[in-house]
Amino acid sequence: MKVAFFSTKSYDRQSFEEVNVNYNHELTFFDVQLNAKTAVLAAEFPAVCMFVNDIADAATLDILASQGTHLIALRSAGFNTVDLERASELGIKVVRVPAYSPYAVAEHALALILALNRKLYRAYNRVRDDNFSLEGLLGFDLHGCTVGVVGTGKIGMVFAQIIQGLGCSLLGYDAYPNPQFEAIANARYVPLSELLANSDIISLHCPLLSETHHLINAETIAQMKPGMMLINTSRGGLIDTLAVIQGIKSGKIGYLGIDVYEQEDELFFQDLSDTVIQDDTFQLLQSFPNVMITAHQAFFTRDALENIATTTLSNITEFEQGQPLKNEVAYQAPAPTKAGV
Repeated sequence: MKVAFFSTKSYDRQSFEEVNVNYNHELTFFDVQLNAKTAVLAAEFPAVCMFVNDIADAATLDILASQGTHLIALRSAGFNTVDLERASELGIKVVRVPAYSPYAVAEHALALILALNRKLYRAYNRVRDDNFSLEGLLGFDLHGCTVGVVGTGKIGMVFAQIIQGLGCSLLGYDAYPNPQFEAIANARYVPLSELLANSDIISLHCPLLSETHHLINAETIAQMKPGMMLINTSRGGLIDTLAVIQGIKSGKIGYLGIDVYEQEDELFFQDLSDTVIQDDTFQLLQSFPNVMITAHQAFFTRDALENIATTTLSNITEFEQGQPLKNEVAYQAPAPTKAGV
């Protein structure tokens, strides 16, 4: 099957071409992001493969459908940038990679925690400058800390198991509790307000949905412990960035580690080192000494890239052969509400 890939880098091409020897699809790679302006590139491609910051809104889907596209294959777990309702109306199927490597993301969350706590980024640069002072590098023991895990799916579970191994107590919050979480020693589910009030560290591992958009906002930040650490390796939209900045200024948030950013589509996955960044909010975040930002690299391991390629091409093969789509993301209409409610 002919497949148009958008937002591709050299590592995407390499991993997909290596795995494609087992599938024999016809792969065409485009560097640009998918949106209503670039969708014309996918003319006569039955399948389109998109990444986290590509946009498949109604306008884009209309163009794709008119050109003969019948399948959107996400090479990611999140699907918040796809208008599922419009895709369903147009008869376009949507598939994703629900679990490429939960270990990659969970381990990166831990890396952010350790780097922030022990100020490794600052220590590294000091030693490079022959400055061996320890002033300003004081950290704390993770052992004995209370860690809040928001979202206990595959990634959240792996993170919980890792952090529990360091001697931390765990508080979990999830709309759909996972029995495996409560089976972990020193782990229990609590209401979100209790998690916020009692966690020394909070790590976000939930999808971006209408219910979770700006889950971290001025109101929820006010409920947190002073000086707590906030980690986000899920989706940028889970955090109200301006509210978090105020939380940092007030001291409520003592450490912030993020691998995702709400407006990252204009920044991440490209080299902007010779340009002037126009995003003032991002630049302000960068200026804080207790903030660490990585550019959506939590997923970026050899194992994850291979799994992404294998699952994506398998999804496309299932569609081509008319088989049931194991990883389909189907549109679900909102439940009707009672009149006057």
